[in-house]
Amino acid sequence: MDYHVMIVEDQKEIRDVVAKYLEKEGYIPSLAKDGFEALEIFGSQTIHLILLDIMMPGIDGFEVLREIRKVSDVPVIMLTAKQEEIDRLHGFDTGADDYVVKPFSLKELMKRVRVIIKRVYHETDEMVYHCKALHLHTGSMKLYQGEEEIPVTSAEYALLLVMFRHQGQVLTREQLIELAYGNNYEGYDRNIDSYIKRIRQKIEEDPRHPKMLITKYGAGYIFGDVKQ
Repeated sequence: MDYHVMIVEDQKEIRDVVAKYLEKEGYIPSLAKDGFEALEIFGSQTIHLILLDIMMPGIDGFEVLREIRKVSDVPVIMLTAKQEEIDRLHGFDTGADDYVVKPFSLKELMKRVRVIIKRVYHETDEMVYHCKALHLHTGSMKLYQGEEEIPVTSAEYALLLVMFRHQGQVLTREQLIELAYGNNYEGYDRNIDSYIKRIRQKIEEDPRHPKMLITKYGAGYIFGDVKQ
């Protein structure tokens, strides 16, 4: 299968050369120049591994990693010019899978990428998104609350995947349809409301007073640990 690797690096020359090496190895690179762009790309694409620089303008790599770890276990290799042990330990404590110090060997970096890809995806193309006690498994297309599986239809799964990947964002019906079902969707816009109702019955303690999947009247829907 095709593995998508995101490079988050503010130095264009490093982004470009790493992307070329990834392409030679058969991976599909996505490039982000800073942390904000990285989070935007991660929310809109399927990413299998992230090469994440630490020192960047705006928000640093540690903050990007913290945000990603709120919703996903996607493997992350940190890239940094810092060599102090405290920085490496902080990276691992935040959820990094590996650490490469600049200047690094591109061949060594590709080897580390291959090792992690093989370890994480050798059985299934599985990625897990989290929200409170809920976790959505992309390989098996299953939803769990704690250890208990919550049965969902394929249409509900497609909608859930979009919502897990866009936690905290208000999405209109039109956006949900486009992201979940694409341009070939032949149902009615109001069908989304029916899917939402069924999902609430499965994930909410009190579906009549939802706390995780909220209607923003006149705007759309928002999913996640929503502050009322």
